[in-house]
Amino acid sequence: MKTLYRLTASSLIALCVTSPAVAQDETSEPEIVVTGEGLEPALSNIVYSTVEIDRDAIVSSGSGRIEDVLSGVAGFQQFRRSDSRSSNPTAQGVTLRALGGNATSRALVLLDGVPIADPFFGYIPLSSISPDTLSNIRVTRGGGSGPFGAGALAGTIELESAGPATLGNATASLLVNDREETELSGAVAQKLGGGFAVVSGRWDRGQGFFTAPDDQRVPASARAAFDSWQVGLRTVAPLSSDVELQARVSAFDEGRTLRLDGADSNHEGQDASIRIVGRGDWQFDALAYVQARNFNNVIISSTRFVQVLDQRNTPSTGLGGKIELRPPVAEGHDIRIGTDYRRSDGELQEDAFSAFTGNLTESRRAGGVNSNLGFFLEDDWSIGPIVLTGGLRADHTRIEDGFFRAVNPDGSLVSETIAPDRSDWAVSWRAGGTVNAARGLSLRAAAYTGLRLPTLNELYRPFVVFPVVTQANAELENERLEGFELGFDWQPSRDVALSLTAFDNRVKDAIANVTLQPNLRQRQNLPAIDAQGIEGTLALAFGTVSLDASLAYTDATIDGEEASIALDGNRPPQTPDFAASATLAWEPSQGVRLAGTLRHVSSQFEDDQETDILSAATTLNLFAQVPLSDNVSIIARAENVFDETIVTRNSNGAIDLGVPRTVWFGVQIGL
Repeated sequence: MKTLYRLTASSLIALCVTSPAVAQDETSEPEIVVTGEGLEPALSNIVYSTVEIDRDAIVSSGSGRIEDVLSGVAGFQQFRRSDSRSSNPTAQGVTLRALGGNATSRALVLLDGVPIADPFFGYIPLSSISPDTLSNIRVTRGGGSGPFGAGALAGTIELESAGPATLGNATASLLVNDREETELSGAVAQKLGGGFAVVSGRWDRGQGFFTAPDDQRVPASARAAFDSWQVGLRTVAPLSSDVELQARVSAFDEGRTLRLDGADSNHEGQDASIRIVGRGDWQFDALAYVQARNFNNVIISSTRFVQVLDQRNTPSTGLGGKIELRPPVAEGHDIRIGTDYRRSDGELQEDAFSAFTGNLTESRRAGGVNSNLGFFLEDDWSIGPIVLTGGLRADHTRIEDGFFRAVNPDGSLVSETIAPDRSDWAVSWRAGGTVNAARGLSLRAAAYTGLRLPTLNELYRPFVVFPVVTQANAELENERLEGFELGFDWQPSRDVALSLTAFDNRVKDAIANVTLQPNLRQRQNLPAIDAQGIEGTLALAFGTVSLDASLAYTDATIDGEEASIALDGNRPPQTPDFAASATLAWEPSQGVRLAGTLRHVSSQFEDDQETDILSAATTLNLFAQVPLSDNVSIIARAENVFDETIVTRNSNGAIDLGVPRTVWFGVQIGL
């Protein structure tokens, strides 16, 4: 495996100083080079707990899913253990460092600099991201104060798309598993003048597996069937010798069946973005984007097995943009200054039905508009072996036009809530430093604050995971993060890299699904969630063999008082205290890769009452790629080789299970 190594302060400074000298050529015209990437990572990246995943690791997971790739990072988790084929899309929130409480993302996820979280729900459309189209992933833990930093409560996950240099002219793959499910993907990448274009697509379909255990199945039990597709077009063109234009359009659609016949869900989206990146003396990065999303979902009674709720339509729109400027200042001194804006609006439309008569009993609509305007400034100083950084954000947040309305079949009003408009200014900051203490050894420390708005989903949309009802709460306040961390990065040679970080994070007004009665919950602001822990990564290379390992131990507790005093000291729902992952890979010759990933997640609680337990799980995934010729390779993958029982839900003994042992076999063609 080609392991990515963390840059120490001294090595990064040396790279910045020497690169211009290498590029000078007095006898040639300046070469126009487009990369399709953003600006170089800020110098401050080496101050915070950061992990990079290279392409070899991205494309060689056992499942071929992006969430599987990210699970190799210590502290990464989804709200539930299900993958993006067998979970409800609204449960696909991602977070870091056990900073959770419900299914909304606390981590900011960017694709080529653009936020991709759903505008209404806040979940990440994981099935719309094909790992085959990515070149690199960077995960930075801790609160963010840079672009779109208001969403980076737990950290930032940056996904970078691949271009022709990585993809080749064309690539395609087809895999089939032992349940006769298929995965078809492909990309065409062509240079066009001084730029390039990439067209990509993927189609996944299958009957799925039974999420209900054998002893809990009923005639109405259904497999977790799935059928999804996604397509995208990305173009990059030079505007001058040091300015390039990047544009993307994409669309996705996915249908799933969960647990019972008729319990079907669908989510779809169409995204577009445009970005201009300048790499001259005055560097800049400007982008604008728009998202159109929709979601629908049918709830089936788990006792009478008939439709009781049709969440027939949830249209939403997200739009935003940023402008970031890096003016030329003294050598070893970098400044980033800019502004960003995000706006989300959406509306829930659903119908409730009687489980006994099947008649319509109530129709409901709910929705609103959230917006955030931010201004940020970050200053990085390199002073010999020391790098210092400080960042500041000011955010103006608005929550407006919120409502919930329920009517009888005859149109008469049952209930109505008109939420008052509200707005606020909030200031966030982060600061830290690193010192090159010895050859290959860097010590670092950082402190930060952060901010997250409640989503439209949390504010206005109730939901049912039968028989448990979770109520919305239009009075939710913004979450606020305070935290600090200490760590070191040791790289005595190119073949060894070790990183260890201790952290203490506290999320005030954390939004969680709080239990009111056995089958009734409500989204509420808890006083706080505290999370202290240790996370570490290790990378070793022995010729053609490599080992990449990570672990995270987190002591996370709810800080309860007054109405939530009964929860004081309890662990937040769905958060394990220990997780570890290790990938052993062997690349004996060009094009051959054999890899195995062993992963363990400790037990966790279903809800805040600490009564229903999701037992610990240890899984092994395998991957093999062997070329038959220069252009054709055989691919074999295996998920959950030990056929471990993975409990993803436990509601008073009603169990859902994760993916069983699954074996894939197929072919990949590259030109």
